[in-house]
Amino acid sequence: MRVAAMGSFIHACEGEIVCQSINTKIPYFNAPIYLENKSQIGKVDEILGPLNQVFFTIKPQEGIVASSFKEGDKFYIGGDKLLPLER
Repeated sequence: MRVAAMGSFIHACEGEIVCQSINTKIPYFNAPIYLENKSQIGKVDEILGPLNQVFFTIKPQEGIVASSFKEGDKFYIGGDKLLPLER
């Protein structure tokens, strides 16, 4: 599976992970999100903000603690789970 960098950790909020997008494309809702080693940590829950500054939240899988990540940590998405901005 090919993964692309999707976002960087900003903070944890109500048990979810809030990220700023670092990809030019928009993630699918419920798309699996991975660490660099391709282990899944959760799924895309909400997409927020204007098209030129996208933020998204990750609903962590059981056993993953949102507050265990630190600012700047990178998250990845499957290359087939991205939509171009035009859509």
